[in-house]
Amino acid sequence: MLCLLLTALIWGFAFVSQVQGMDSMTPLFFNATRFTLGAVSLVPLLLWRRARHVAADERPQQSSPAARLLANPAVVGAICGVFLFTASTLQQYGILYGRSAGRAGFITALYIVMVPLLAFVFLHRRVHLMTIAAVVVAVVGFYFLCVTDGFGSLTLADLLLLFTAVLFAAHILVIDTLGSQIDALMLSFGQFVTTAALSWIGSLIEGSVDWAGAMQSWEAVLYAGIGSVGIAYTLQVVGQQWVPPTQASLVMSLESFFSVVGGALLLGEVMTPRGYLGCALIFAGTMLAQLPANPLSALRRPGEPR
Repeated sequence: MLCLLLTALIWGFAFVSQVQGMDSMTPLFFNATRFTLGAVSLVPLLLWRRARHVAADERPQQSSPAARLLANPAVVGAICGVFLFTASTLQQYGILYGRSAGRAGFITALYIVMVPLLAFVFLHRRVHLMTIAAVVVAVVGFYFLCVTDGFGSLTLADLLLLFTAVLFAAHILVIDTLGSQIDALMLSFGQFVTTAALSWIGSLIEGSVDWAGAMQSWEAVLYAGIGSVGIAYTLQVVGQQWVPPTQASLVMSLESFFSVVGGALLLGEVMTPRGYLGCALIFAGTMLAQLPANPLSALRRPGEPR
């Protein structure tokens, strides 16, 4: 839970960097540089661990070739990287076209709704009433926090960010399904390399490699690369090995709250009473998600029939 909370904190402050990066860079080139930095930032840890002969836990070989393939960190990292590349690219284009932090924050945060829905549809996992209530409370909180002037007509940026929410939810579920038995550092490195490689290919195809623009936004690239990618996404992988995906998504969705805090500290923004109400509801939804599916079960005495 602490890893996921730190992830939300770093991502929240990185949201400002992502917006600033769009002033002088394209989405693909911005992601290419920051995910390259994220991958490079893990190299010293991987080399240090290798020098100390600290490897991942030995696990028994799976019986089928498909199972062995899905136990390979490179393969799982590549799969997660494809989802991460698609989601992060669409998110940057949504930010570029929309230029609205509140609107983008709320629509992207809908992945907290998508996670249990996708888990129910594709993984046949039950959706408990407590989870539904937590999601509803959290979404209402995001509405009060991020949407102040109404949605108006649906734009291309809105559609891109809505699909981004679906892809981030899928990314969470893929990590939960395939990454639980994979070494966290290797998985993170694999998905960063995949995302960076695909972003570089896209940048070269569209001809958007602009080092002068990168130098103008070097602080945003540095924080988004080492902080948001190298540290936060690795903490996400570690945290999801212990926390179920629906609860994990609710905790990580606090990035929207921390983006408001970052705006207040770095940009001098002040929240309205409506914003404070939204923050309170978000915290309430997050805490509600930590309750058992049936809270009354905690009050039963040992041996008492259910």
